[in-house]
Amino acid sequence: MKGISIMGTKEEKQVREATDKWVLRLYVAGQTPKALTAFTNLKKICEEQLDGKYSIEVIDLLVNPQLGNEDQILALPTLVRKLPVPVRKIIGDLSNTERVLVGLDLLPDS
Repeated sequence: MKGISIMGTKEEKQVREATDKWVLRLYVAGQTPKALTAFTNLKKICEEQLDGKYSIEVIDLLVNPQLGNEDQILALPTLVRKLPVPVRKIIGDLSNTERVLVGLDLLPDS
């Protein structure tokens, strides 16, 4: 069909990611050193990789424990990529940048 493009190639994926806004949630339990490290690492990765096209929502489960139910949070800190779909989760302080990039689908699996 003319005018319809299925985004599937590597180049099309890069174009789609360049125009879409990333929605990220970081679940923590208070302002612990591990939580602060996770936020700092996430912010750095987003600034380097996503060119301002992201939003980060930090959810403190000590303040609002019910908010962890939607994303089935079992360990903290946990990063949840809500958009672009599919949803992805990464547990830990996000200090292994390569693992985080692969987990967010910003780098291919090695």
